[in-house]
Amino acid sequence: MHSNKGEIRIIAGEYRGRRIKVASRPGLRPTPDRVRETLFNWLGQWLDGLSCLDLFAGSGALGFEAASRGAARVVMVESDRAAVAALEAARSKIGARSVELVHGDANEYLARAHERFDVVFLDPPFRQNALPAVLERLEGRLAQAARVYIESAAPAAPGERWRELKRARAGQVSYQLFEWRGDDQGGLPRHV
Repeated sequence: MHSNKGEIRIIAGEYRGRRIKVASRPGLRPTPDRVRETLFNWLGQWLDGLSCLDLFAGSGALGFEAASRGAARVVMVESDRAAVAALEAARSKIGARSVELVHGDANEYLARAHERFDVVFLDPPFRQNALPAVLERLEGRLAQAARVYIESAAPAAPGERWRELKRARAGQVSYQLFEWRGDDQGGLPRHV
């Protein structure tokens, strides 16, 4: 049975099997089931008590999956109004109370947010080359040893304060999981 192109299915957790509608917007690519399954295997399946940031939320596939798997808080940031409306409808349909929706630009959100996150999902539109600026702004929003998932056209290399934990490819998409090491006091001073 094939799934409707305009829907995604939550794979595991409290909302397992629930389907949510996806806004049909140019460039919106919901993370495929197989990739999401791999990602949550990497993260250890459950995110109990963690706070998560889904920065280019789009379909909400990653954020809703995180909420389903016990995340205490999931902030979804999305700039497209139609996508935000679809996210709001999905949130109320499945009753995902831990999800907070922010309609706005990812960089502006990072500039004004004060919270630190344990897990961050970064799946920016491929054409915008948004990653370098976003990663720089993101650093101040990361908890110690935060894990950051990056989905992009080519593998990202965010720099020496990041440790790559996992990497895979699916078709035209590279996906990676990094651990933030920026607060690591064990390393050498940066200005040697």
